[in-house]
Amino acid sequence: MKKFQILLAIIFCSVNIQAQTYIQNVTVADVIHKKMIPAQTIIINNGIITAVKPNKQVKVSQNATLINGEGKYLIPGMTDSHIHFFQSGGLYTRPDALDLRKHVPYEQEIKWGHQNMENFLQHYLKTGITSVIDPGATYNFLLLRDALKKNENLPSVYMSGPLITTYEPEVFKNLDKDEPFKLALTVEDARKYVLEQLPYKPDFIKIWYIVRGTDAQKKKEEAKRLEPIIKAAIEEAHKHNLKVAVHATERFTAETAVLNGASYLVHDIEDEVISDDFVKLLQSKKIILCPTLTVSDNYYDTYGQKKHYNTYELENAHSKSIGSIYDLRHLEDTSDSTWIKKYKARFNSPQINAYVSKTDSIRRVNLKKLSDGGVTIAAGTDAGNIGTQHASSFMDELKAMKQSGMDNWQILQSATINPVKVLSKDAQYGSIETGKFADLVLLRANPIDNLDHLTEIDMVFKNGVPMDPQKILKITPEILVQQQVNAYNARDIDAFLEPYADDVELYSFPNTLIGKGKEKMRKTYETLFKNAPGLHCEIKQRIINLNSVIDKESVSGMTAGKKVEATAIYEIKDNKISKVYFLY
Repeated sequence: MKKFQILLAIIFCSVNIQAQTYIQNVTVADVIHKKMIPAQTIIINNGIITAVKPNKQVKVSQNATLINGEGKYLIPGMTDSHIHFFQSGGLYTRPDALDLRKHVPYEQEIKWGHQNMENFLQHYLKTGITSVIDPGATYNFLLLRDALKKNENLPSVYMSGPLITTYEPEVFKNLDKDEPFKLALTVEDARKYVLEQLPYKPDFIKIWYIVRGTDAQKKKEEAKRLEPIIKAAIEEAHKHNLKVAVHATERFTAETAVLNGASYLVHDIEDEVISDDFVKLLQSKKIILCPTLTVSDNYYDTYGQKKHYNTYELENAHSKSIGSIYDLRHLEDTSDSTWIKKYKARFNSPQINAYVSKTDSIRRVNLKKLSDGGVTIAAGTDAGNIGTQHASSFMDELKAMKQSGMDNWQILQSATINPVKVLSKDAQYGSIETGKFADLVLLRANPIDNLDHLTEIDMVFKNGVPMDPQKILKITPEILVQQQVNAYNARDIDAFLEPYADDVELYSFPNTLIGKGKEKMRKTYETLFKNAPGLHCEIKQRIINLNSVIDKESVSGMTAGKKVEATAIYEIKDNKISKVYFLY
């Protein structure tokens, strides 16, 4: 028995040594003390940081994995503290806001969301986001969360159940376990819907505190009338050791929620510039606030058909979700053309532009006051809403926070150590310290010098496992083809060319060579994009066969009033488009 115990000890020690990873000579971002510490070595053992020491103090163990961090910067894994998996970010995801169910049935949208939750998580990990918080899901997504926990190479997911709400849109009713809302009209309802969630083990409870109307005084009266319902839901959640997040965009609804025990406000205040007393209230109650500065504008820009995705977003968002945002262009030719054109005119009007400018200004002023006043700010996008893409929208949100006056250290804190405080996980995650989980991002440049450097990712670590960000996502032929379609519609030459091989060949079907090489394509399409601002490609039909994609395309905007109907056959080799055949 003694010999057996010794053998087990030897095996255990051997496994530990072999499992060790050393990130050497790296500059570490200390997000707690807001300083960069050069020439450090991080030791990771079985997914845990076991040491953070100067290089000279570290002796490397045999059989360890060595990662050269020279000239690079190590930050904690980031967290998007406000996303929704029941929403795709695409055009058809919120039929209560934009009802296009006759074009894409909502049941189809729900099914697609379930099928792609894992893929969305891979997009998050690729962009350095190692955890996400979903304040408002469904029972089926809670079950999916549990199933995906088995894969330790995916971001951690923290999720509430359906939103307990004071208002429920008709389109979301009677969806059983796919219903994202539970309408609470009484105190009894509020308690019942908290208890109903418990078997699904939500990480917290979320309340959608909605008061409708345009008259401020009546809205305040309505908020007061609903207060017992809000209070009951929070009390019931606290009985079961669950924190409560609240959607409250008015100062008075937020104040009511905080005074009744909410700990997480998932939006900034947008109806008025907040007082110093309100800031002190949130600070004294240790409230965490997620500002979500960009989500509303993404709705308005989509409706007005002026949403422009940059190269980073085109390359890092889910290609189908981002592609659907451009569908309004060709839906103008359907029976819905009248109201789509009215939407376009309305959301480009001076009145809407003035309203958006005013609301954005209030949010920015309030965020600066909150941040300066010591309120904990957690970065979050509300991703999944129309136009706000999963994973890729995070950078836009951070830059909007920068425009509010926050400095780069405050923003990095809001993306790392602050979000994990929402669910009291800051003893385990959010900073690079001994004893914490090794969720890390290795950058090629200093993010404090420039926030754009957060996209310069060399390596992502999840539970101590190092991953090449370019290999996290499985690249399919359809993804490559849809990426270049999206970039074509955005007239973004760099994103358009990215899916193509350097020696790509273009043919007029069946075998007449009309162009070869990416640089020749650049010259041709740069001219086209410059001269055709209304360019738009609609995919009428798509066939996928092994490594080939066949698209029946309808292209408008090339010549006045005329559409070009064509078929394109894309051949994929080594994860790039190697040949294209055009049939006119």
